[in-house]
Amino acid sequence: MVPLVVLTLLVALAALGLSGAQWREARRRRGSDDLDSLPEDLLGLRQEVAALRSETRGALRHLAIVRYDAFGDVGGHLSWSLALADESGAGVVLTSITGRSEVRSYAKSLTRWTCETPLSPEESEAVEGARP
Repeated sequence: MVPLVVLTLLVALAALGLSGAQWREARRRRGSDDLDSLPEDLLGLRQEVAALRSETRGALRHLAIVRYDAFGDVGGHLSWSLALADESGAGVVLTSITGRSEVRSYAKSLTRWTCETPLSPEESEAVEGARP
């Protein structure tokens, strides 16, 4: 019985070694095939990718929202500050402050992740949350 177990283990180890060698060979071949199978117009594809990156550079891709209670007598986190910015940090901070009888909204512009108008702590938190 023991020789049969030992023989089975030896066959399993040999099969494992053989399959590992075949896997390495297939991987090596695939690497060279990948280079041969690249499209002929790779330069055109690179130009398209560069154009797409250029077009989306000004998109408002970074955002964060902070919800909070602006007043002690109003609960439910109904007030909020939202920061929206592009890659360079140009964008806007929108704030809505909800009270018992009124709602006020504010918009402040961002340039390079900074604002000329002083930001509230919640607005600053939203800007920092949007920053990559």
